[in-house]
Amino acid sequence: MDRIVLTVLFGYLLGSIPFSLIVGKLSKGVDPRDHGSGNLGAANTFRTLGAAPGVGVLLLDVSKGAMSALAGSLLWRQGIGLGEVDLMLLGGVSAVCGHIWTVFASFRGGKGVAAAAGMFLSIAPAALGVSLAVWVLVVARWRYVSLGSIAGAVVLPVAVYFTSAGRVNGWESMFGVSLAVAVLVLVAHRSNIRRILQRTERKLSLRGG
Repeated sequence: MDRIVLTVLFGYLLGSIPFSLIVGKLSKGVDPRDHGSGNLGAANTFRTLGAAPGVGVLLLDVSKGAMSALAGSLLWRQGIGLGEVDLMLLGGVSAVCGHIWTVFASFRGGKGVAAAAGMFLSIAPAALGVSLAVWVLVVARWRYVSLGSIAGAVVLPVAVYFTSAGRVNGWESMFGVSLAVAVLVLVAHRSNIRRILQRTERKLSLRGG
């Protein structure tokens, strides 16, 4: 039980680190919550601060999910009622929750996409690769980062099933969490969906800022 608690606490606290806010304050004295979509995520950092800070925040946010999942693996042991994959998923999900509801920024964070990607990078890299390819294709075609995130999240459970079912221990848990991630991303992007339908959603500009 102690290792389960440690996994949850480590994942949540690591996931809660608001890298977008830190980078914004240190680089330009800007709080991303006061600009663009108001989210503490990589996409809004890209729009608000430019390409280099946006990419940096993206990599840092991905690392939160990946490291939290790997911490679950390191803390895993037989006999605590959870398998290794389950504990990795628990750490990763805790990081996603921390990223969305960060204790360090009044529980106002990002949308959890990058942290979730980091989690599946550690647990199901092949499935993440398929999801990432869909993201790239959608963003390249329509230039909506939000639409790419939605499409990638929806494809993720399908990719997990076809790359892991019957071949990876704990694939059922992976599939269930991927479904939950897809629903969470859809809910988190409901305002983006409305703007896309109204054709008022901002498109990706390589100029940033």
